[in-house]
Amino acid sequence: MTRSSLRLTRAQVLAFRRKVGALDERLPRGRRSLRRAAWAGLQDSMPRAALLSIHARVEGTEPSTWEDSSLVQIWGPRHHAYVIPARDLAVFSLGRLPDEGGALRIAEDLAARVHRFLRGSRIAFGEAGRALGEHNANRLRYAAPTGTILIRWDGARQPTIWTVPRPEVDPRAARLELARRYLHIFGPTTPSAFAEWAGIGPKQGVAAFDALRKWLTPVRTPVGDSWILTSDEPIFRAAPGPAASARLLPSGDTYFLLQGGDRELLVPDASRRRALWTPRVWPGGVLADGEIVGTWRRSLATVTIQSWRRLSRVARNAIEAEVASLPLPDIQGRVVVHWDD
Repeated sequence: MTRSSLRLTRAQVLAFRRKVGALDERLPRGRRSLRRAAWAGLQDSMPRAALLSIHARVEGTEPSTWEDSSLVQIWGPRHHAYVIPARDLAVFSLGRLPDEGGALRIAEDLAARVHRFLRGSRIAFGEAGRALGEHNANRLRYAAPTGTILIRWDGARQPTIWTVPRPEVDPRAARLELARRYLHIFGPTTPSAFAEWAGIGPKQGVAAFDALRKWLTPVRTPVGDSWILTSDEPIFRAAPGPAASARLLPSGDTYFLLQGGDRELLVPDASRRRALWTPRVWPGGVLADGEIVGTWRRSLATVTIQSWRRLSRVARNAIEAEVASLPLPDIQGRVVVHWDD
């Protein structure tokens, strides 16, 4: 990368990510907004995490919103459960398909075997794995990049799977679109960060960025050299609008689904980073006035918030209002907020 003339501050980067992630101002209710909220997919590996990510971005989110027919569930990046726009299935599946070699053969073979076995039916993936002679049913996830397998997981039991026709999209074109979306939502970023997020090889990440090079602008951030989409430069340069008073982001939310230096940029304090990105199950993140100010977890009808600094009464009230608005039927109207200051 050549020395960049565009230097971006931490404030500019975070303001950009909040804006393109619809975290400063919720989007109006509707399918267009759902697609924008899921532009880089919504990780759903924790029960209803994707629903809570939608709630942080779209007005009028209800407990059933994640089931809208414009959305589907798949095993997405790094084989995690994801909610994505149905029309973008090729991007989040074929965009991760191996180019060649053993990994590609495994994906294609598994997909073909699953399709022959299911014959249009829907079945628990563990049962499908046993029937196909797969001792570890999780291996079926390797077929997901073919774009032929959808899942339904509600958090209470193992996913149900079924097959659909393969999208008629060139896998390399799908990968370039996946890279564009990653750049737009996670930018500034690097090929290696893209490859790690998508669960593809480092060479594939570099090749995608090379193919997009004429649409990219090199930048320098407080954590190193990166790339942005040239079309996003005006947003970085624009004066930021007001940040939302409070948002509760679930475990694995796109805003903090980060690695390496990007974590340092979002949360400069090392001890706070360890609290947000734990070795096992991540807590949720509390976003207040544009900064991550703590973590949260839910146990039945109790939401425990661990704040990292003294918050004003206005901020606490805003956070408690967000808790009360969570679109989960088992806690609406009777949620208890416990502050662990």
